[in-house]
Amino acid sequence: MVMTATHPTRAEPLSTVVLDKIGQNIFSCYQCVKCTSGCPLAEQFDLAPNQVMRSLQLNDPSVLQSKAIWLCAGCQTCASRCPQDINVTGVMDLLRIEARQRGIPSAVPDIQQFNWLFMQFIKYLGRLPELVFILSYKLLRGKPFSDMGMGLRMLKKGKLRILLHFARTPKKLRPLPGAAGKVAYFPGCAAASTASEYDQTVRNTADVLNIELVEPPGWVCCGSSCAHATDSTQAHVLPLRTMSTIERMGMTTVTSPCSNCFSRLKMAEQEGMHDPRALAQVAAVTGHEYQGSVNVQHFVDTIMDHATPEKISAKVKRPLTDLKVACYYGCLITRPARATGAYNPEYPMQMDHLLQSLGAETVDWSYKTDCCGGSLSVTQTDVALNMSQKVLENARLCGADAVITMCPMCHMNLDARQAYMETGFDLPVFHATQLSTLAFGLELDKCCFNKNFVDPLPLLQAKKLF
Repeated sequence: MVMTATHPTRAEPLSTVVLDKIGQNIFSCYQCVKCTSGCPLAEQFDLAPNQVMRSLQLNDPSVLQSKAIWLCAGCQTCASRCPQDINVTGVMDLLRIEARQRGIPSAVPDIQQFNWLFMQFIKYLGRLPELVFILSYKLLRGKPFSDMGMGLRMLKKGKLRILLHFARTPKKLRPLPGAAGKVAYFPGCAAASTASEYDQTVRNTADVLNIELVEPPGWVCCGSSCAHATDSTQAHVLPLRTMSTIERMGMTTVTSPCSNCFSRLKMAEQEGMHDPRALAQVAAVTGHEYQGSVNVQHFVDTIMDHATPEKISAKVKRPLTDLKVACYYGCLITRPARATGAYNPEYPMQMDHLLQSLGAETVDWSYKTDCCGGSLSVTQTDVALNMSQKVLENARLCGADAVITMCPMCHMNLDARQAYMETGFDLPVFHATQLSTLAFGLELDKCCFNKNFVDPLPLLQAKKLF
């Protein structure tokens, strides 16, 4: 496959391009190196993040040929810690787009092709069929049998959906009766396959806590990590299409259990109303001029907004006594704080409070918001394995019996890929909602523990939790 430039070569200074397109004044960077110090991938880059910023200040176009702009996982650590409030992550995204527009080949073609193929599937299907997408990507790269062992295990566990699903944003909708008391539920593409156990236990948890979730009809993929690295307008259009549907139904809040989906919806909430091209495309698709009335939440915040710790504890029938857990937020539930509104993005506690309400003991640890590698687990597997292994080792070192996640990708990287790491131990990785389902006294099969790769039952039996 050959990817050609979409525009003729341009000679504008890169600093001007960054300012004009995303409003970032690159000259406010004074090389404090905080972006590089916090970057979990800096050792893999040919240019450290601060060197990328310096290259832009010097208008050095060779930065568009660097590996760094492609290997960036979009974890938002640099953007969150920059004392000048430069959106370094957004700059990395723009440089990828700019390189393609100038016809500059990617220094990491695997990632560019992954992003391109992802967007093609979304364009024609509306949602991502994970199995078909991954198989197509591996065929495109000439490696059809890589990860075959893990794929077969996922099929055996019923975590891969074979049939395709076409999603289309509806133009005609009626307001939903009683919409004010309901919460729109954006499950994300993984809910139908690799994270089906998470989706089921999210719904279990919401039912017990009397949170009425409504899945909007015809919701489409949020664009994940690929849209904002490929097309900045589509990065807003995709989530805004679904948010427009929710607005027309009369609901004012949408929640997602996926940190990637939450991040893309939240960024659209914060930035979409300032993107006239995106709003025009959304209006053309939906027949509705989006007014920006929908507030985006991660499901952990929805839980804590609807139920105090005391109310959650009152629902517990099977306390998670003696279970010590490390609550892993990953990088996108709280970052960047300017968008998420997180009170403490570096050391959040919402998930900890949830698990404590269920009777578990939460440990203090250092990797609570570090990146697991995200989709690099598909394109740069060894890099992501190293990142995820550090998370697991720190959790175990700090005394955790298990790691708790609230993100399908984080769970996949820590649980399903754990067998490929050289840790010397097996550490169970739970979706938080699997444990809330258990603690609320629902039947064991509703916890979906059979879909976890690292078998959690020996730990739960040892703790006499069932």
